[in-house]
Amino acid sequence: MIKLTKLILGLSAVLVLTAFAQTQTNNSLEIGDKAPQINQEVEDTSGRTLTLSGVAGDKGLLVMFSCNTCPWVAKWEDRYNGLAALAAANDIGMIALNPNERIRNRGESMEDMRKRAQKQDYEFPYALDENHVIADAFGATRTPEIFLFDENLTLVYHGAIDDNANDANSVESTYAEDAINQMISGTEVSTKETRSLGCTIKRTK
Repeated sequence: MIKLTKLILGLSAVLVLTAFAQTQTNNSLEIGDKAPQINQEVEDTSGRTLTLSGVAGDKGLLVMFSCNTCPWVAKWEDRYNGLAALAAANDIGMIALNPNERIRNRGESMEDMRKRAQKQDYEFPYALDENHVIADAFGATRTPEIFLFDENLTLVYHGAIDDNANDANSVESTYAEDAINQMISGTEVSTKETRSLGCTIKRTK
């Protein structure tokens, strides 16, 4: 009887966790959705107050959820500035947002962000998403995680930067870069969604 009770409790826990994971996934923006929270103010590492609508260029907006302490960010970070350069060359605004509210005092504070941006020579705004307000609206779950919007701030790509976090020289599919080039050329983005590999966003609840 005790074993049966433990089994039932274990199965119940699995069902609860599965339902929670499905809820998190289902809450994510879908291709064709408009960018939410575009007027939410955030502070970047230079002290500026920014909004997504203000960062957006005439041809679109690239939003990346990132952080300081995730090893997956460290793996992909050498591609950040290249992506920013491509976006800028095509009049697409780019911003990185740090939503890791639960561990702000463990490597994710604004001061930590400033040091990271300076060390890595970020060529794009890196801002604090206080209380993960924007991440919640996007349904973002990982760092890094990319959302690309067109000139009408409609989502056209969501997912990973490319298919090889470990080695930029061995990348076979440059998902984000391809999406930008196809969007700008006026053709339909061929790969609209990919799996985001990274650390889970450290939410407070």
